[in-house]
Amino acid sequence: MEKSINVTLKIWRQAGPKIKGCFETYKLDNVSTDSSFLEMMDILNEQLIKERKEPVVFDHDCREGICGMCSLYINGHPHGPDGEVTTCQLHMRNFKDGETITVEPWRSAAFPVIKDLMVDRGAYDKIIQAGGFVSVNTGGTPDANAIPIPKLDADEAMDAASCIGCGACAAACKNGSAMLFVAAKVSQLALLPQGRLEAAHRAKLMVAKMDELGFGNCTNTGACEAECPKNISISHIARLNREFLSAKFKD
Repeated sequence: MEKSINVTLKIWRQAGPKIKGCFETYKLDNVSTDSSFLEMMDILNEQLIKERKEPVVFDHDCREGICGMCSLYINGHPHGPDGEVTTCQLHMRNFKDGETITVEPWRSAAFPVIKDLMVDRGAYDKIIQAGGFVSVNTGGTPDANAIPIPKLDADEAMDAASCIGCGACAAACKNGSAMLFVAAKVSQLALLPQGRLEAAHRAKLMVAKMDELGFGNCTNTGACEAECPKNISISHIARLNREFLSAKFKD
């Protein structure tokens, strides 16, 4: 039997990146616990439009947990209180009847607010552009078995590649560090033969770009791993540090 709850929403409203924002409170009644969090936000916006008020701006795309755009900070947690899910996979059954839900954008200097709950995560794209790719000329598509790769390495590379670049790690970090994201992108290539050729150069370029864009330093508190919707391990940060130090020694 479908259950409904009443919730109070404290939502961050900000008209633009250089305009001071504030929390606004909204009441929403008879919300189905089977609905997703983003469906609840849609219901709120329909209510605001009927009241001739401006709807809340938030980002989303796939609603399947694979694009990372649904970057909402809910009750003090990136993507909400449920573990290993993105906001679009969060359901209202995780909340209690009468609960107050606080919704904020990512809080990071490198992710400026565009409007309300939408932030500019282009900083991650710039880090990828700096070195998160393989530039060797491979010619035609090689046979799948032409380059033998140990299964453990392939599995670990695939685990790192599951990072969707949502920014939860930087939002959760008290220093606003992007180390987990950078480490995942370095690991997914450094573990494979195709990526070893540029491994040292890649680590230097991506770390330099991360620092340039205003992300903080990593102090190994582990908040990034705890809040990552794809459960990326901080062991990848250790690999990034090794790659980076090795590159510096070679210099």
